[in-house]
Order: sequence, then C-alpha cells, then structure tokens
Amino acid sequence: MSFERPLLLVLLVLALLPLLLRPERPSAHPALGLTPPDPLSRWVSAGLRLAGIAAIATLVVALAGPFAGGGSVTRQGQGANIVLLIDRSSSMDNSFAGRAPDGAEDSKSAVAKRLLVDFASRRPHDRIGVAAFSTSPMQVLPITDHLDAVRGAIAAIDRPGLAHTDVGRGLALAFGQFGPETLGEARAVVLVSDGAGVIGMEVQDLLRQQVAREPVNLYWLFIRTMGSPGLFETPASKSDDTPQARPERHLHLFLGRLGIPYRAFEAESPEAIAEAIGEIDRLETRPIAYVEELPRQPLAWAFYAGAAVLLAALLAARLAERPLVPAGPPLPALKRREGGL
Repeated sequence: MSFERPLLLVLLVLALLPLLLRPERPSAHPALGLTPPDPLSRWVSAGLRLAGIAAIATLVVALAGPFAGGGSVTRQGQGANIVLLIDRSSSMDNSFAGRAPDGAEDSKSAVAKRLLVDFASRRPHDRIGVAAFSTSPMQVLPITDHLDAVRGAIAAIDRPGLAHTDVGRGLALAFGQFGPETLGEARAVVLVSDGAGVIGMEVQDLLRQQVAREPVNLYWLFIRTMGSPGLFETPASKSDDTPQARPERHLHLFLGRLGIPYRAFEAESPEAIAEAIGEIDRLETRPIAYVEELPRQPLAWAFYAGAAVLLAALLAARLAERPLVPAGPPLPALKRREGGL
C-alpha cells in the first residue's frame, strides 16, 4: 500500500489522545474506590478507548490517500520504436487526382491520418513518435508508449499545410528522435509524403552521419498524385534526370545509398496506402521491451467507511450513558449551635 500524501501520516500521533485525555464527569459516588469491582465496565471502557484510537488512526490514513498497485512494470513483447514523419505541405490537402477534394473524395492527408491511426492502434506495444515537415520540420510528439497521445498527434496532420517540402531536415529531425534507451531494439522511420525537394549537400552529410551513428530502418510511403512521375521510372532524357526535375526519384536514390535497410512504397489510392501500411506493420514486428503502467486501486473509501462505523459506535455509547444512581436533592447543611452540636 502506498500513499498520495504520506506526510499527513505524522498526524497518527493524535491517535494517542484517547489514552491521554480523561474527561471528568460529576458522579454520585465521589469515592469510586468504595464501589464494588465491575470488570464488565472496565472492559467496556477499554474498548471505547481503543475504538477512539482506531477512529482517529483510520481518518488520518484515509486523508493520506492510500492506494494499492500503480507504478509500472517492464515487459517483453513484439513491436518497434517508430517515428512517423508526415509531409504537411499544401499538396497533401489535395485529392489523389491533384485537386481540392469534394464530398466524394478525401484529401491525401485525411486518408493518411485515418490509416495511420489504425496502424498505431494495431501496435499497442510500440513506442511511437510523430514529426511533421513542410517549410521547416517540427516535432509533434516525442517517442512514447501512450497510445492516446499518439492518436491525437496523428489526428492533427490534416490541418492546412504550407507550400514547401523540406524533406531533408524533416528526416534529420526524425533520425534524431531515437535515444540511447532504444539501442539494441527495432527502430524505424516511416516517411509519409506526396513529394520531395532538393536536399543540400550539408543536409546529406548530416543524414549520413546520423544513420552511421544510430542505424534505423527507413520506409517511404510515397503518396503519388495521379499522372505525376513515380519513384522507379527512369526518364527517357538524361537532361530530365536531375534532382531539380525529378526530386522524388533522386531522393529515392539517395535514401537507397544511405547504407541502412530502406524500402519505398508507391500508393495512388487509399487502398494502396492501406496495403503499404499493412506491409510495414508486418515487417516491423520484433522483440521489444515495453513499459506497462499499472492502474491504481484507491483504498481511502475503505478507511473512511471504517472510521464512520467506529465513530457511530462511539456516538451510540455516548448517548447510552446513564448515571449509576440518580442524583438526589442536596443534603442540608449542618448548623452549628452555640455551646456545641
């Protein structure tokens, strides 16, 4: 048993008051030593004092907030440490056809949000973080095992985005999310984007240094707009095969040369996105240590109930008190006569 406010337990010294206080009451027999022995009365008196001690003690313990259980325990399960890196550029607010969604179709970000929430809900033992990028990267949620927080962070990705796509610095932010506690465990970054941009040489060098220091598995879920070039298509003209002309293809080539496990998925429909996320779900299932929070069982109610019973017994005893002999009229005072009594 533990306590929310353990400092209040110092008030347990007040439980000694029934032993120290002896309230005096008028009695018709001021010399009680002359009365015959009454063992029952002595046992009742001792019992009432013990009841008073117990009532004060249980009230103090109840005020201290007792509870059982709680804390956390480390368990072994199947899962991974995953960072979801989500593109929040304005193009994600369009439909797969590249236009503003109407009532018959969803935006790419809305579809991604729905499927990623399902993905996180199927993996209760994962530790998941969420990051976003457009003009600049932003950490939405550090890696955590609180599933409700993860779902809330993913639910925010369909808010209106910005114009640009700085995917390089977004990847640098995602790679830096894994702390030393994840060493020796499965670690993965899932990039969800419908486009890319040119990554500068300094950012490329930073990414190489990060993955060399802390290797991760990398997945790119490329949400392809209808009619746009894909990741795996080689342009017919070499002049068109440049990072400026085909940034998605060249990002794909760069990620494949980082020296870490990497896999790209192209998806042109909600069904294709669901299939790709399902494949990532199957690939990233390995032994992992996870922390399970144990629920608390509050116990204050039991102590309050016990104190109420004891106080009711003491009140009943007080109301049942009766004098041993009803007090009669006062004795007349003796008058002194002259010359003697």
